[in-house]
Amino acid sequence: MSFASLGLSESLLEAITEQGYETPSPIQAKAIPAVMTGQDVMAAAQTGTGKTAGFTLPLLERLSQGEPVRANQVRALVLAPTRELAAQVADSVATYGKNLPLRSTVVFGGVKINPQMMKLRRGADILVATPGRLLDLYNQNAVKFKQLEVLILDEADRMLDMGFIHDIRKILAILPKQRQNLMFSATFSDEIRNLAKKLVHNPIEISVTPRNTTAKTVKQWICPVDKKQKPALLAQLTHENKWQQVLVFTKTKHGANRLTRYLENEGIKAAAIHGNKSQGARTKALADFKNGEVRMLVSTDIAARGLDIDQLPQVVNFDLPNVPEDYVHRIGRTGRAGARGQAVSLVSADEIKQLADIEHLIGQLLTRRLIDGFEPVHDVPVSSLDRKPKKPKKPKKPKVGHRDGQRSGDNAQGHKADGDKPRRRGRGQARAENKASKNAQQSNRSGRHSQRRRAPIG
Repeated sequence: MSFASLGLSESLLEAITEQGYETPSPIQAKAIPAVMTGQDVMAAAQTGTGKTAGFTLPLLERLSQGEPVRANQVRALVLAPTRELAAQVADSVATYGKNLPLRSTVVFGGVKINPQMMKLRRGADILVATPGRLLDLYNQNAVKFKQLEVLILDEADRMLDMGFIHDIRKILAILPKQRQNLMFSATFSDEIRNLAKKLVHNPIEISVTPRNTTAKTVKQWICPVDKKQKPALLAQLTHENKWQQVLVFTKTKHGANRLTRYLENEGIKAAAIHGNKSQGARTKALADFKNGEVRMLVSTDIAARGLDIDQLPQVVNFDLPNVPEDYVHRIGRTGRAGARGQAVSLVSADEIKQLADIEHLIGQLLTRRLIDGFEPVHDVPVSSLDRKPKKPKKPKKPKVGHRDGQRSGDNAQGHKADGDKPRRRGRGQARAENKASKNAQQSNRSGRHSQRRRAPIG
């Protein structure tokens, strides 16, 4: 199958050829014709399979044949969860739409809003936006939606994970009811399907990969190591294997900064990218990483989705994620579009649960490799792939005479109202009563003996 067979115009085909692509990926082959029918679409595909072009190309094709956009109006709106993903989508629109008379722009938070307002004055055939900044612009009358024809939710599952559901509902309320809706996601979770009920109508549903699977082109292995030795091990692996471009994931922002400083001291050019960095710093770090000026990009999960880096060979999980699905998204940054890649995870003893959850999710035990000089003192046990669901524990039977809400030392009869049967005596109470009775009897005998001694002699 070729792109030409999908019904795309010569202008788009020329732009695709310039990027070196000849045949569409599976998600593109299914999504492009579906979107061009004008129907609503729900598409699920593993990250790195070409979802962005899967909706960008047919969107450009459709908009190239409509009325020109008016001032402050938008014809197609793409919502993305992060600034990086929004910027990537905008780049894709500009790349493939270079031969078309269409205007596009991207808006997101973390930068000044006035330049974005100025761009929107002319209108945008395609607006790529993060939800929060879009609502800010709408509240300032900088953007209007009377001309809106298409709404796209990209990485919809990530939107929900990041808590954007309330913003999405606000946005849906201000958009025209008559429009085409496209939802692209890594998975079709229950939460996604609940959102879809309010968004898409009789959609064409597309799914090209099993849920939560990793690409076969990515070689995965783990390295057991003590937590304190992780920075030194990462530096050694980098030097020994001559890694030149590595995306490293840490659990926290401070951890990313700390690791970046360590790598710099070891002679490895590194940069950190996370939510505390300004948009300018994040953009520069990513650009330097892509062009080879930075050897290691150390990131929190903000970069797990949406980063489009050609032929990224290495991903390292310096810390395992708490959510096992995030492991799939992280390593999906490498092995894209059929290229080979490698994902290495440095695992310490306190991450046994996260490792077991990940291996259970992907359905395989990851290969282990010990590095000389970094053998862990604290062992990382091998997990099992027991796929059987755990049986729920049977509730314990309550003790006889014990009701919910009672103190454990009380029995049922002890809470009866006055006038009911008398309370049964416990052992302690019985012993006390017996002792009191014996004392009383002894006292009585003593009294009688005393009286006999004091009796007058007759």
